[in-house]
Amino acid sequence: MVTPSTQLTHPAIDTTKEQTKHAKKVTQLHPRFLEVKQHCQLSAAQLKRYSDPAALPSDTRTAPDLDVGFGQQRALKALQTALDIKASGYHVFAAGENGLGKRTVISRLLTRIAADAPTPDDWVYVHNFADPRTPQALSLPAGQAEILQQQVSQLWQQAKKRLSQRFRSDQYQSKIEAIKNATHQKESQAYDVLNAEGKQYDLALTFRSFDNKAVFVHPSQLPTESSSAADTAAEHTPASPRSDNPYAAAKPNETAHRRGKQDEVLSGDDEYEAELDNFVQKNHMQKRLSQLTIALEQLEDEANDAIEALHRDIARRALQPLFAPVYQQFAAQPQVVDYLKAVSADMVTHAERIVNADDEEFVTAALATTPSRYAVNVIVSHAPDSGAPVVFEDLPTHLNLLGHVEQITQLGTVTTDVSMIRAGALHRANGGYLLLEASHLLEHPYAWQGLKRALQSRKIKLSSLEQMLTLTGSLSLAPSPIDLEVKVILLGEADLYYELLELEPEFDAVFKVRADFHDDVTRSPEHELALVAKMADIIDHASLYPFDRNAQAALLEHLSLQAEDQDRLSLHSDLLIKLLHESDRHARLGGQHIVDAHHVMQAIDDMDERSGYLRDLYWDELKNGQQLIQTQGHAVGQVNALTVVSYADSEFGMPARLTAVIQPNIGAGEILDIERDVDLGGSLHAKGMLIMTSYLRGLFSQHHALNFSASLAFEQSYAQIDGDSATVSEGCALLSALADVPIDQSLAITGSMNQLGEVQAVGGINAKIAGFFDACHEQELTGQQGVVIPVANVQQLMLRDDIIAAVKAGKFHIYGVQSLSEALTLMTGLPVDTMNKKGRYCKDTLFGKVLNRLLLWDENQNVDDDIEDKDAKQTSQKKRKSKKKKDKKKRRQRQEDKSKKGNDDHSSADITTADESPDTSQP
Repeated sequence: MVTPSTQLTHPAIDTTKEQTKHAKKVTQLHPRFLEVKQHCQLSAAQLKRYSDPAALPSDTRTAPDLDVGFGQQRALKALQTALDIKASGYHVFAAGENGLGKRTVISRLLTRIAADAPTPDDWVYVHNFADPRTPQALSLPAGQAEILQQQVSQLWQQAKKRLSQRFRSDQYQSKIEAIKNATHQKESQAYDVLNAEGKQYDLALTFRSFDNKAVFVHPSQLPTESSSAADTAAEHTPASPRSDNPYAAAKPNETAHRRGKQDEVLSGDDEYEAELDNFVQKNHMQKRLSQLTIALEQLEDEANDAIEALHRDIARRALQPLFAPVYQQFAAQPQVVDYLKAVSADMVTHAERIVNADDEEFVTAALATTPSRYAVNVIVSHAPDSGAPVVFEDLPTHLNLLGHVEQITQLGTVTTDVSMIRAGALHRANGGYLLLEASHLLEHPYAWQGLKRALQSRKIKLSSLEQMLTLTGSLSLAPSPIDLEVKVILLGEADLYYELLELEPEFDAVFKVRADFHDDVTRSPEHELALVAKMADIIDHASLYPFDRNAQAALLEHLSLQAEDQDRLSLHSDLLIKLLHESDRHARLGGQHIVDAHHVMQAIDDMDERSGYLRDLYWDELKNGQQLIQTQGHAVGQVNALTVVSYADSEFGMPARLTAVIQPNIGAGEILDIERDVDLGGSLHAKGMLIMTSYLRGLFSQHHALNFSASLAFEQSYAQIDGDSATVSEGCALLSALADVPIDQSLAITGSMNQLGEVQAVGGINAKIAGFFDACHEQELTGQQGVVIPVANVQQLMLRDDIIAAVKAGKFHIYGVQSLSEALTLMTGLPVDTMNKKGRYCKDTLFGKVLNRLLLWDENQNVDDDIEDKDAKQTSQKKRKSKKKKDKKKRRQRQEDKSKKGNDDHSSADITTADESPDTSQP
């Protein structure tokens, strides 16, 4: 059995009945409501803080000079600490939101410091003649690297020219001929001696035609035309003195004489012995010839050594005058002098190859002035007295940071040399300062590892990233490391800093100093002037039109809106730069040569319109009635909550209907958060719900058991909801449903709440107020609408001028509350927690009505229980009476059955006797 008192309390209302109640309420306003309303209502002067144009420069051309560290003294102090300490690991992580201008501020400060710092040395890579795979790194005073490169290039050009002249001179040729003639004479003498020895054995020295090899033969085996054979042998060995040997062949008449004599001697049986003796003698002379050949080869080696010595002597005497002035020029750099001496010695050693140009190592490449063997590769060079370098690397890959060795492919062969070594950002910043975006650094593989290794070892060591990735042993150059002395400043957000501390154990050991950049600064006349100076600096840098004092005031007010505080000014440089450029555009379109406040407001409106696509879609749904928002009348358990929608770079406020439904006599005060149960509510939203639940239990559990359950939901919400700024509105909706007291729908509310019922500040307050004002304006302003906000948010109000005008005209109201009681009083028109002398809530208060309903639900439950008990008793009595009747009837039936059974037995006996008698009627 369900009584009307146990039906669900629903937020739907009867319009006629509601209007009647509202009329009574208007005529009979509670004094407590009037007191709270007067106390909490904000004046128009509290809704925005304006800048005084008279206190600002007439235009930005007369603005004061810019203070580079304006608003960031804490960060700059931390940065200066790191710069003063030369120990390892004192590098800086500059933490702050993107768009604050961290890089600009740090770059300007470092540029100022670096201008007075000593200029670091230049670095070059040169060929290592002792180990060609390990190019040698040389340091020189600032500005000397390019001079050395030019001097070596000139030395090469002059050396090549002078060597060519000396090696083509008549004096050189005569010396070469003298060496050759002397060698030729010695060879001829040796052949003469050997040929004379061969004559004793009747053997002649000749050269074979097919391989030009000297052999001993019998005179009879000599060619007929010995002279032609000798000529042929000479043609085959034009450079050998053997071709001119007068004993290369015997004379014809002597040969004929010997042949005739041999014919006479060798006859009969002595022919065999003669041949045997000739063989032995010939073998002996061939051995002597072999010994002579070795001696002649040594003689030729001596001649070649003499020629090479001549070459070195000529080259040394030719190059010494060229290198001597350069030695003197770089006398203060012993390493450079040693390198120049190595170059000179190498040129002396390879003078002939240089002159002949028959080797690629001594041939100038297409785009070079010297061969790679003598190339001076300038890695980094500084102008003298230019100060320390300040480098920002926007693409911090491993190669761009540490440098790399390029390679070239020719005909399928991969080659490289010292001239293909390329510098990295650490080379360019060595001796100065390097700025990097932390997020960009972490995007590239091995970039962080390479930077960390270099900073820890304080050396720049070029390594092949290909070998690191593929683990292959391909041959490449291994340049000698360079000493590193640099300060690195990483730029990033604070969240990234904490992640690096957690995930990278050595991060804190390398970047020991953290410099925090502030988002805003206190709003004072001095800081307003400093921001105007910042505006003037941006305007001068971008060549924009000057801004007058009214435009400056409008910009300052907008910066305070972005900071969401009347007493703060935003320091986001990106936003300011965007506003300056777009305001300048409107001035140029209007044919003005100075920017005023109207142009600034146009730029702000344009930016708001560009980012308002999603907001316009919502307002279209509100106009079409698809979004149900009620800005008039009253309703039970229904509240207009103020929310903020954040999407990409846009943020806007919008009201949302929040409803509460009560289920009496079910549960023990549980509150179902529908958003949380369907995974649309975040953890902060759930926390706010639990706080509100604890607050309600603390209020009423001491007076009566919470014999209900409730559910809360944001209607027509299909996205994630988070934050605790709806706690106060949820409490209002729930208590309205518990007390069955309507809430004024012309008011919207926002605020966080603690377990003591105190209202706390929330974010996005200006956007929330603007969102409900626009909704009321769309549905017509009645003069009763307004918003209820935490009083702690009053200092953050920087509302639009049209909202302030409506407040001045009494068409819109803004209330600041400190507690849930004040908020409920404004929303319901009733006192909330007034107590009587007995320490109980008065009956006409909101909490008193809640307790009365709790008691009523309990009484109704007891009445229902009594009715159910009476019905059960009556049913039991009826069952007992019915059972008695049934038992009585059964007994009577059994008696009747017994008596009937007795009569049936007598009748059966009679029938049996008759059947057993004989039948006399048949024949």
